[in-house]
Amino acid sequence: MRKYFITGLLVLIPLAITAWVLLLVIDTMDKSLLLLPASWRPDALVGFHIPGSGVVLTLCVIWLTGLLVRNYVGTYIYQIWERVLRRIPIVNSLYFSVKQVSDTLFSSSGNAFRKAVLVQYPREGMWVIAFLTGIPGGDARKHLPGDYVSIYVPTTPNPTSGFFLMMRRSEVIELNMNVDDALKYIISMGVVAPS
Repeated sequence: MRKYFITGLLVLIPLAITAWVLLLVIDTMDKSLLLLPASWRPDALVGFHIPGSGVVLTLCVIWLTGLLVRNYVGTYIYQIWERVLRRIPIVNSLYFSVKQVSDTLFSSSGNAFRKAVLVQYPREGMWVIAFLTGIPGGDARKHLPGDYVSIYVPTTPNPTSGFFLMMRRSEVIELNMNVDDALKYIISMGVVAPS
């Protein structure tokens, strides 16, 4: 009896969490319909609520924004918009920090996480999988003698929080594991081992 119950849990929990996250995302996107005049909303046109209709609107807005910004006039307007944001004290630091992170993560020119590595952290003798993100820059580079690399140590099971470290390259072991496999390994708390 207990074995069947645990098997049922192992099947249903991932499904329930996936459904919950999808419903949360769809519900959040449905709130974008509030931007439309009341008479243009699908609820008013059809007469009943259509779950997910906000997803269509959100995707259309994202696509149209990309289309507009990719031409000469849109690029010019976008540059003016960024100049205005630079002059607003608190908004400028928040907006440009988020923009820099998103540009790095979603850039098609390169990966935010270049390589999976193995490092001793938080003390000698304890090993964690981390990601090589580059080399130290700015003023930090002047104060670090020798060859250093920048790494990100994600936490388990939520890899979006973690620690940024600058370590000697000699203390970092590069793994023959792609970034996706390493992330799965970390998120699963070591249960889903890479092949």
